[in-house]
Amino acid sequence: MRVAVTGGGGFLGSHLCEALLRRGDSVVCLDDFSTGDPRNIAPLLGDPSFTLIQTDIAAELRVPGTVDVVAHLASPASPPDYLRRPLQTLAAGSRGTENALRLAHRCDARFVLASTSEVYGDPLVHPQDETYWGHVNPIGPRSVYDEAKRFAEAITQAYRGSLGVNTGIMRIFNTYGPRMRPHDGRVVSSFIVQALAGEPLTVYGDGKQTRSFCYADDLVRAIVAMIDSDEPGPVNLGNPVEKTVIELAELVLAATGARSDVQYHPLPADDPARRRPVITRAQERLGWSPEVDIEEGLRRTVEWFAARPADVAGALTAIRGGQQDGVPPDPVLADPAAASPWSALS
Repeated sequence: MRVAVTGGGGFLGSHLCEALLRRGDSVVCLDDFSTGDPRNIAPLLGDPSFTLIQTDIAAELRVPGTVDVVAHLASPASPPDYLRRPLQTLAAGSRGTENALRLAHRCDARFVLASTSEVYGDPLVHPQDETYWGHVNPIGPRSVYDEAKRFAEAITQAYRGSLGVNTGIMRIFNTYGPRMRPHDGRVVSSFIVQALAGEPLTVYGDGKQTRSFCYADDLVRAIVAMIDSDEPGPVNLGNPVEKTVIELAELVLAATGARSDVQYHPLPADDPARRRPVITRAQERLGWSPEVDIEEGLRRTVEWFAARPADVAGALTAIRGGQQDGVPPDPVLADPAAASPWSALS
């Protein structure tokens, strides 16, 4: 198949591009690299089955020829990114999603949307299955991401119902693994960076809030299964093994061999207290379950971070300069000389 992957230069998008190429598909990667990294897809540039189009999909989405699948992953996804880029996040979820849907409609292609567990907000139902409507603050600090994804689901469903587009909605829970940006502000990357440097691990709140962490390879297998199906969704994709933030900190310390202390800071507004997916629908309809346990996934992720000491050092500077809400400054915004990600390919 010929698959258009929006956000293909990002953490998950680049893993998806690789997986599709490995099985013989051709891939059109679309990314403006506002939060993606050109280094993620640099090894793919010589593959004749891989095409890169640098574009802001919220402005336009032009793909020459036809495509069989549109996998829409483009969006800022970590809190520091969408808190710094609120309008861009809303645009990616609204105009960007509709542009991707128009491409799928024009090409009579399968469309799969990477939505998020954030549509459940700070849930009042635990664990969360796909019938739960969520508990979201529409004007809170996280709302630009939450509501962008909720709108993206709504317009995806509207294109399916009104125009007959073959759509599928995936609700992705916390995912980690190689190619996470060290400075992206997510708990796994922040803990690993701090542990590798022997710095205290920063925990917000009392650390008893929970998340369910899915390794990237497992998540990509689920996305590929969704691409190959006609499942409309929504389908939860994540690991149902629930960990507290303190438990995660202990696992990271074990994986790195660090003896760092833990420092506690105030909990950000609207931070979910508990998060765990019910994945029965994914198991029954996609034949998918996660396979990599968190100890093994963290070991692989720590190895990847440890092999990039310069990136880790830069991220540590950002984390040290973080604000009380846990949002470190963006190195690109702080350093205009770093504004062009294409220097990584030169």
